[in-house]
Amino acid sequence: MNAAARVRPGEGGAAADDRARQLAEIDRLATWLDSRWRIPGTSWRFGLDAVAGLVPGLGDAAGGLVSAFLILRARQLGLPTHVLVRMIGNVAIDTLVGSVPLLGSVFDVAFKANRRNVRLLRNHLQGEILPPERR
Repeated sequence: MNAAARVRPGEGGAAADDRARQLAEIDRLATWLDSRWRIPGTSWRFGLDAVAGLVPGLGDAAGGLVSAFLILRARQLGLPTHVLVRMIGNVAIDTLVGSVPLLGSVFDVAFKANRRNVRLLRNHLQGEILPPERR
């Protein structure tokens, strides 16, 4: 586990600043993938994942790889296995269902795996996710 992952919320120092910077980077990337733009006249948001999904096969594979990068970054922040498994499940659902032509792009607009994963990451770092044996 790296030093940034050991720093508790509210503690100061360079490690906390580094973790905050990493979280901001992950959050920005998730926003670009899942909710960068709004469909005019609606509250529906979409990102590069839905746009790339219009390219059969390759678009969803590319989106899955970028999502895997986000999970890797979360692992580097010290997330435990049970949270990483939930994150992988979100990406697997998004990639598999997203690969269905046209319907998959609609699904990508509704199911925002990367935003969900950022929420899991933030919740864990704030101590809100308990391991399965403590629920």
